Amino acid sequence: MSEPPMISAMPTIPVTDVRDGGPLQHAQECARRARALRDDCLAFFPRAATPLVPTLDGVARRWLTRSRSPYVPEIAQIAASLGFPGVWFLNGSYIWGCTSLACEEAGSAWLARTLDWPFPGLGRHVEVAQMQGPAGEFFSVTWPGYAGALTAMAPGRFSACLNQAPLRRRTRHPWLRLFDFVANALNTWTIHHIPPDQLLRQAFETCGSYAEARRMLETEPVARPVIYTLTGCAPGERCVIERTEEDVVTHENDTCAANDWVVSRPDWEARIIASHLFTSSAEEAMQRSRARRDALAGFGGCVSEAGFDWVTPPVLNPYTRIAAVMCAARGILRVAGYEVVAAGALPERVTRVREVQAGAFAPAM
Repeated sequence: MSEPPMISAMPTIPVTDVRDGGPLQHAQECARRARALRDDCLAFFPRAATPLVPTLDGVARRWLTRSRSPYVPEIAQIAASLGFPGVWFLNGSYIWGCTSLACEEAGSAWLARTLDWPFPGLGRHVEVAQMQGPAGEFFSVTWPGYAGALTAMAPGRFSACLNQAPLRRRTRHPWLRLFDFVANALNTWTIHHIPPDQLLRQAFETCGSYAEARRMLETEPVARPVIYTLTGCAPGERCVIERTEEDVVTHENDTCAANDWVVSRPDWEARIIASHLFTSSAEEAMQRSRARRDALAGFGGCVSEAGFDWVTPPVLNPYTRIAAVMCAARGILRVAGYEVVAAGALPERVTRVREVQAGAFAPAM
């Protein structure tokens, strides 16, 4: 894929082969990049909050240890290997906003997604890890020190990503959202199911087909509500899976998702960006989420051929950090990182588009 000269001068997203050692090997080989990511993310918080990182780490460690995740020992090894606070917090965080689309183009299923989060550095430091499980290899869009899976492609099997589900509301006033956040967090503390991002990694490691992955993502209890978007290799293999902790609604026709249920439900509210936390009404929150969803669903070109031309407002928003396009049938993954470059402006691409073709990629130098 050719790039204009200015884009060609941007850094290339690394591809790291960690099929033998997984995320622990990734963290050990890329410890310097993991620390740089941690330091950039901390810039989001007031300087006075930095001493709280070990406390946040401790809370996340206790919660993850209570979960039924098989990856807790691995996270403990990663934290010990890196030797700085923040690893447990990264792996326990779950405030991801996203927009995703599963579609069919030229006879193949494609998945396009953006990942939005306020932390700076997630786009600048994004990497692709080539991983391996009993069911085969897969490519995960990730960072050193992170053990879950948010966006990944398994050649010849399936592609998938997750979006944060809407907020469970017990109140109605915008000023009381903080109360609902706390109430939901306390409820999550009592649930011992696997975190949704770690379940997605487990699907990539152990599921040999789209059907197996769909069954696992639909039936395995999860610690928090989540929205999965899944595509396979055969015609018609695409769906959006909406999960609460133990219930599921799956959509096979309307396969574009943001941070609200495809069909809005009482007592649930679409996720909103932090700057609107105490000002936006539930209706405004729903409209913003729907606007991103409708814009991506209505993109006039082909996401398989248009580069990242589909990453425009409102899909592109102040917190967009990553954009990716995947096709498991063709073994293709394309990813780009985004960051806010100028104060008050929307994020811009800060990396070249990294294209991985299964069996033909070469790690970036």
